[in-house]
Amino acid sequence: MPAGAIDRELIYLDHAATTPMRPEAVAAMQPFLADVYANPSGSHRFAREARRAVDEARDAVAGVLGCKPGEVIFNGGGTEGDNSAVLGAVRRLEAKGAAARAVCSAAEHHAVLNCVEHVHGSIIATDSYGCIDAEQLGVELTRLAAAGVVPVVSTMAVNNEVGSVTSLDDVSRIVRRTAPNALLHTDAVQAACWLDLAPITKAVDLLTLSSHKFGGPKGCGVMFQREGVDIEPLIFGGGQERDRRSGTHNVAGIVATAAALLATAAERTTEVERVGRLRAEIVAGLAAIGGVTATIPAAESVAGIVHVCVEGVENEALLYLLDEAGLCASAASACASGAMEPSHVLAAMGVPRDLARGALRLSLGHTTTHDDVTAAIDIIGTAVGRLRAHARA
Repeated sequence: MPAGAIDRELIYLDHAATTPMRPEAVAAMQPFLADVYANPSGSHRFAREARRAVDEARDAVAGVLGCKPGEVIFNGGGTEGDNSAVLGAVRRLEAKGAAARAVCSAAEHHAVLNCVEHVHGSIIATDSYGCIDAEQLGVELTRLAAAGVVPVVSTMAVNNEVGSVTSLDDVSRIVRRTAPNALLHTDAVQAACWLDLAPITKAVDLLTLSSHKFGGPKGCGVMFQREGVDIEPLIFGGGQERDRRSGTHNVAGIVATAAALLATAAERTTEVERVGRLRAEIVAGLAAIGGVTATIPAAESVAGIVHVCVEGVENEALLYLLDEAGLCASAASACASGAMEPSHVLAAMGVPRDLARGALRLSLGHTTTHDDVTAAIDIIGTAVGRLRAHARA
């Protein structure tokens, strides 16, 4: 096998970390990797051809989000988008002389959480599913509004570790009622494959997507910025994206992102049903092992994420055995891989530390099959049995 090639016999259940590129995205990229190579910011006809491709991609993405094309910003991915939304909003408000404060839940991705901590913002507790505590959010926003402070609120649409779904409609109602001048951002990176994005977009002022989570290329992303919302750019330079995100457009990545998002939206209903059935098989299969606790009920989670805690097992050892057996899985966010401490998400949810040590995330996607699920259950059962037997010895 060539160096760097992927063994196709591997069972890949780590789609929440990244999912394979969709054929539609690969095909869309090809002309812009070799033939249509002009800079879309140029003035000649070759540049205009590249620019037209970017404009058409923007129209397509806007159609899926249910927004205006001018509200779509292409960027370098989810982390950049989250940073831009939180830091950009706070900095612009402060530059205008307003007092601003970032607010997020304790279970956010670190691309949001670290930004909020960096500007000394407010961290709100979560419920047992990892969703922002509505009552505490309302109390904090009321306090800030009374003090004349403009909140910048950020909360995930879908938690990247456990898959729980936050009702952005409910959060939006709390924000608009208690702090009418606040800005509301959602990290919707894990939502695109499983939820209709248009209602989510309608509820917020800023939204972040990452292309490689829904079958596009890595290093590309989308941010929705509602018309009239003013945030400071994170990247300055050539003034691309209406001065909201400078830098030469990644034309190949942008057109592939649009193609992947269109394909994802077109197949979402049938995929949610198909993957939901596979998810149910995994949950039942793992439950049969014994001592395996589902972290989030199926009704509160997206179809593509199965998160469990395995009693009497250290996830580091478990993941090693799964990898040796050809099963790709994770314990938490891919961005936190290698961390020895239990997940901050599980801590926020109140999961006991001893149980959290056995956390396992299996995430499914558009290439997952019934055979993958069956094999994964067998591999996990064998690995858990070995580890428990070793612990008893």
